[in-house]
Amino acid sequence: MNIGQASKQTGVSQRMIRHYEAIGLIPKAARRDSGYRDYDEKDVHTLRFIRRARDLGFPIQEIGKLLALWQDRSRSSADVKAIAMSRAAELRRKELEIHAMRRSLEQLAENCYGDNRPDCPILEDLALDA
Repeated sequence: MNIGQASKQTGVSQRMIRHYEAIGLIPKAARRDSGYRDYDEKDVHTLRFIRRARDLGFPIQEIGKLLALWQDRSRSSADVKAIAMSRAAELRRKELEIHAMRRSLEQLAENCYGDNRPDCPILEDLALDA
């Protein structure tokens, strides 16, 4: 199948498929006589794997490690679990940061009259370190 068909079947844009090839995340696709890329079911399966890993927040480097483990039948599941738990811990850290930012913004907004007056505690707070 061509790149457009592979894109439709996987939910990965054509641009990202080309990018993944360029950075070596996936092997370069075979070429037809016409020069068009030619993808098979194995390629589609790999692209779906990558898309799912991206959906779970894994960065490209970790996806490369996961792909290598996925393709290595002698792997230890402990290696895969360690990567997943590390990503989960990072997402938890980010979640806590986002909650703290939201609470700060809500508190600032609560102290703002939101009327026609020029004084604004939100802008004053933002300017503290400026």
